[in-house]
Amino acid sequence: MNASVPTRSVVKQGLVAAWREDLRCVFKRDPAARNWVEVLTTYPGVHAVLMHRLTHRLWLANWCYAARLTAYLVRLITNVDIHPGARVGARLFIDHGAGVVIGETAVIGDDVTLYHGVTLGGTSWNRGKRHPTLGDRVLVGAGAKILGPITIASDARVGANSVVVQDVPAGGTVVGIPGRIVSDKPVSSGESGINLNHHLIPDPVGRAIGCLLERIDKLEARLEAQGRLEPEYRTNFYNGCTPSSEICEQDCAGGKQHFSRG
Repeated sequence: MNASVPTRSVVKQGLVAAWREDLRCVFKRDPAARNWVEVLTTYPGVHAVLMHRLTHRLWLANWCYAARLTAYLVRLITNVDIHPGARVGARLFIDHGAGVVIGETAVIGDDVTLYHGVTLGGTSWNRGKRHPTLGDRVLVGAGAKILGPITIASDARVGANSVVVQDVPAGGTVVGIPGRIVSDKPVSSGESGINLNHHLIPDPVGRAIGCLLERIDKLEARLEAQGRLEPEYRTNFYNGCTPSSEICEQDCAGGKQHFSRG
């Protein structure tokens, strides 16, 4: 993704035209949106994006104080903090809006969706590029933190409450703290728009814990067979559940190999 393309194209497009696209995209991504009046008057995320289009133009025109002051007033009203220097592509949708923070050198592509509590932050006090770059059609779940001058490539998804500090490839899905890539296959949007099936995102931590519990069961069974553990003291964590052997092999050091030794 070319970091300079999204903002320049939007600036050349004209402020009113950019605003129209920002408003139209709401009806495609929020089934609760019923009419233009409702969106224009009750959506703080939309207000923040619309006003950022203006503050960014002031910033580019070197009216930096006016841009910062306007952005500050917008933050008081919307609880969304977008630095005027951030470069935002077309049709950004911030759902709910509460607690979203976007830093000065952040770059956001087209058709990106952010949920409440998202932070596009920096990890350094040094000047220069210090905030993330998001490609086109990226979806970031509620509470996620994307930190540093990293790139979240196009069509990637970031799970809710994840903390991402490394690049994410195109179409990848990242979850956890720190963020871990659990899928590199793009998610189909389908007829109803963006796929929000967060409950189908793999849980690597949960699977690793499942592997450890299974291993405890097997070790206790071996001790019992050797007469070194009384049956009443067995934990039986898994009670017959069969966790994936793949996670045992990949995420639990020596897990599958230990099981196979009998």
